[in-house]
Amino acid sequence: MTLSRRTFALASAACLLGRRAATAAAPDPALTSRYHALATEPFPVPAIDLSRIKPEFLRREVEDATHEAAGTIVVDPVHHFLYLVQPGGKAIRYGVGVGRFGFAWSGEAKVNSKQTWPDWYPPKEMLERQPHLARAMRKLRSGIGMPGGSGNPLGARALYLWQDNRDTLFRIHGTVEPWTIGTNASSGCIRMINQDVMDLYERVEPGARVVVLGSPGGYLASTRGGDGLPPLNQIVRDPAGLAGRGLW
Repeated sequence: MTLSRRTFALASAACLLGRRAATAAAPDPALTSRYHALATEPFPVPAIDLSRIKPEFLRREVEDATHEAAGTIVVDPVHHFLYLVQPGGKAIRYGVGVGRFGFAWSGEAKVNSKQTWPDWYPPKEMLERQPHLARAMRKLRSGIGMPGGSGNPLGARALYLWQDNRDTLFRIHGTVEPWTIGTNASSGCIRMINQDVMDLYERVEPGARVVVLGSPGGYLASTRGGDGLPPLNQIVRDPAGLAGRGLW
């Protein structure tokens, strides 16, 4: 079969576009290399199936649009991003999963403490609603709960958020469901890919300020007046009551 000049040109253009499309679709190794399996932890951290996570939710350095002080954590639930503000006008951006309808919250808090492979203490109301969870519970130092480990819903790391010397019951933590990053799937807590929450854990110290935005337009559309964002206890008036809904 002979090709006309026009046919050859069209075929060449199609091949070129195909190569360009393949190149555009190829994941950036600088981003994907951060999500390999880790065997140096007390429990295995499996590699992440990145085909189930949109590329924009992979950890990267970006220009800081928050105008917050370095060291501040800013969560934009609308766009499912968590920013750790860096010096020099930069921020590290992570993808997160946030509270589903009825469990969302906004306001300010501080990182009171942080833990590796944290235990999980679901409230008794949750155990009553989901009795199958009882099989994984043990008597631990702080009550009946699930020991830290690969199957624990809090994942490899957790940052505990407090306000006015009181536990808000909200956490920033890892997850055993990394495919939920970029969605509204949690019961109020901010969930991250395990490899990402491990990175955040190393960069953040207790006392760090946490801002969770409430504007429907996300951070760039929100404005902070002289009084700042509303405190968490104005948004969640009875944090203890939310424990019955199974926050994680």
